[in-house]
Amino acid sequence: MLITLCYLYLWARWGRGPAALVRTTVQQLRASHCSFTFCRAAAQPRGARVCLSRGGRVFCVGESQSIDDLNKWALFLVSPFILEAEHIAFVTESIWVQGDTLQRPPSSSETTSTLHPGSKVSYLKRRVLRKRWSGWPLQIVKWSDCCLPLACRPGDPYQLIAKASVDDFSKLGVAFLEDRLQVANGLIPQKIVSVHLHDSALKELEDQASDTPAQLLEPQPEPSVESKPELEAMEHVGREDHQVLGSAPTQGQGGALGGEPAGESDRGVGSVEHCHLHLSSCHECLELENSTIESVKFASAENIPDLPYDYSSGLEGIAYDLCPKREQRRVNLTGKAPNILLYVGSDSQDALDRLQQVRSALADCVDTNCYTLYHLPLESALRDPWPDNCLLVVIATRESVPEDLSRRFMAYLSQGGKVLGLSSPFTLAGFQVTRKAALQDTVQSLVFCKADWSQVRLSVLSSGCVYEGGPGEPLSLGKLQGHLDNKDEDRMVVQVPFGTRGGEAVLCQVHLELPPSSPVVQTQEDFNLLKSSNFRRYEVLKEILTTLGLSCDAKHVPALTPLYLLSAAEEIRDPLMQWLGKHVDAEGVIKSSKLSLKFVSSYTSEIEITPSAIPVVTDIETFSSENFNFEIYQQNLQTKKLGKVILFAEVTTTTMSLLDGLMFEMPQEMGLIAIAVHQTQGKGRGRNAWLSPVGSALSTLLVSIPLRSQLGQRIPFVQHLMSLAVVEAVRSIPGYQDINLRVKWPNDIYYSDLMKLGGVLVNSTLMGETFYILIGCGFNVTNSNPTICINDLITEYNKQHGAELKPLRADYLIARSVTVLEKLIDTFQDEGPNGVLPLYYKYWLHSAQQVRLGSAEGPKVWIVGLDDSGFLLVHQENGEVVTVHPDGNSFDMLGNLIIPKQP
Repeated sequence: MLITLCYLYLWARWGRGPAALVRTTVQQLRASHCSFTFCRAAAQPRGARVCLSRGGRVFCVGESQSIDDLNKWALFLVSPFILEAEHIAFVTESIWVQGDTLQRPPSSSETTSTLHPGSKVSYLKRRVLRKRWSGWPLQIVKWSDCCLPLACRPGDPYQLIAKASVDDFSKLGVAFLEDRLQVANGLIPQKIVSVHLHDSALKELEDQASDTPAQLLEPQPEPSVESKPELEAMEHVGREDHQVLGSAPTQGQGGALGGEPAGESDRGVGSVEHCHLHLSSCHECLELENSTIESVKFASAENIPDLPYDYSSGLEGIAYDLCPKREQRRVNLTGKAPNILLYVGSDSQDALDRLQQVRSALADCVDTNCYTLYHLPLESALRDPWPDNCLLVVIATRESVPEDLSRRFMAYLSQGGKVLGLSSPFTLAGFQVTRKAALQDTVQSLVFCKADWSQVRLSVLSSGCVYEGGPGEPLSLGKLQGHLDNKDEDRMVVQVPFGTRGGEAVLCQVHLELPPSSPVVQTQEDFNLLKSSNFRRYEVLKEILTTLGLSCDAKHVPALTPLYLLSAAEEIRDPLMQWLGKHVDAEGVIKSSKLSLKFVSSYTSEIEITPSAIPVVTDIETFSSENFNFEIYQQNLQTKKLGKVILFAEVTTTTMSLLDGLMFEMPQEMGLIAIAVHQTQGKGRGRNAWLSPVGSALSTLLVSIPLRSQLGQRIPFVQHLMSLAVVEAVRSIPGYQDINLRVKWPNDIYYSDLMKLGGVLVNSTLMGETFYILIGCGFNVTNSNPTICINDLITEYNKQHGAELKPLRADYLIARSVTVLEKLIDTFQDEGPNGVLPLYYKYWLHSAQQVRLGSAEGPKVWIVGLDDSGFLLVHQENGEVVTVHPDGNSFDMLGNLIIPKQP
């Protein structure tokens, strides 16, 4: 009795303390725009002040965290959206936990208990059992009961933006500290942090709500069995047994973000006025229950498939945007989670390798911020209720599909599911897969018919099988079809609508999932054919995925990032900072006609970044980048002055504009260069755009050339020297001399004479007696798709010659290219064109090449070389030698034409 009274006293005395402390702190400090964080002590934000520590978890206050771009978040379409003054926006980070896969050390607030050896108990069960066994009252707080979700970002960790009142936010935080916060099925909270939503983000949420079709935000009438198909596809929530069918909730819990049926007492997203009503007479749901009752019967916390929960049940029926973008947003009317399931058969190493190949190909086509790709193991495919948790199933096994699993795939199709078959024996009634050994692993020409009836011709790798008529009633075919361009016109791609609910399958017997660098591709000739068609391979794959209901729109443009001012040589750091101190205005800004650079010691999220106003961080101690290793750049830059001062950006519009305000003012010996990982508005010659994905080496180098010098009198040679420098930077590395990288007149970098993988853009300005030249250069280093990169050439060379050359890095090659360029310029200034042309001709494509001028019917000429100014010399049939200028012409390698550029 005494122990019980002491226990009750301690609980009453201290149990309310944390809640009161947290609530008071939040109320008093929220006006100061600081951020409140609940997390594990080891993950405490840098510089934050701990207000409360409890069982290895802390509540701390630190610098304001903000979100100004929701492009990478899937928004929940709620209407109306208003962030009331008394509400707090916050982000919850969680991780997925399945069964006994989590190795989690117990916090000091938990009493460790020994479970029976061999028992399979989920983490949530273990946590509940610990608290029950230790005598503490079980007071689980449900995340969804205390807040309104606004947006989510799938991944690891899984992130949710929500809003809540001060009291509810404090309640969530205390529950987290005491390890009794329940977020969702299989989700374990790791951190809660309050954030400031910028006006742009708030407006985006408001626009999303206003763009939502009215019928999605109003109660829906009861659909009958004879309802229209679009009504049958609507999402249904609210009935407990249907929620079990959706995501197999643990511990008797309901939906993913809330465990109660929709009702008037529910908060936010649980509100009935925003739900599609689930009706007991719903014909679709009854069919689903009947078709999956056996798998649901045995579903439990121990055998839930390793898939995220069904968003439709967790969000109580609110339709949300699968793929946020500025215009024409796609709304998921099916209510299914944005999951793509990949079935590759057994767990053999070959199957796992195939899984990675398929995952990689699909990730290049769809935005992985909008869709999540999951492995569907054989056991889960047979047992678990996955049909309610996916938008597409990809069957990519080369093994025979078990009969019971084949029936399950057919049932999924009959309920409106989508299936993509990739070189798999899986087929439908009316078709059979026939093996043709002569076709196996050979490169063939495919004619593919798109949904608009246009055709695409490309080289593909055949699986060795074709589709022919088979037993069963023939099914009608869709518009997507593909056949080989051979005598038999072997059928390789078929689109098959299935059932009355919109089910559909696209089956392929060509390896759309394999890159040209695959070990299956044996010869250099096959590699060249497949690499030349690689862009069209992705075009076909995207056409198929779009037809199956996925969005393959261009991925969201990443947000601009600040610049970092780096110096490759210590001796110029102090003079550089002194020069800056004399040239910035009172606010630390250097302005030009195109750009304002604001020099700051450190960057905070409150500093706005626009294409015309960019902060430049001068404290190099804070610099780090996963994509640019400054030490590697320093070690390989062996120049007297070029490339010594670096303006680096992870994301910028174009490096060509970054040096605009500095190029005429900064001392020449400081050697400016701008380097970026990603450009959003890369520039090519004329009006051409230059695609600049991650994996490219992107830079703009400032070079000053005296007018009265060898090169100053022949400025067109500058672009040739830069192209040559890139090729020489690779082929002069010991062992890499045979990598088939070449220069193409006037300013391109090529793989053999087949494919472009880089280019050069030169802008020059004459001031007094000096040319100030900006040399923009971009070439593919690690980005294989959609065309080709330098590391592809290295991989193929290793395969063909049994070599072990290592892949190269962009930072390494930028430094080497600048080093080679400086040497070439010095040689040119000393010896003129003859000093560099022998090396240029060694690597160029055009010796004795025959082309036509103007059009396919134009005069035939033979390329001779470059003239003294760097222009192209061609020999005409009448014996006359004429010059072709690069500023008005483009060399079409595929057509062997020299043609005028379009205005």
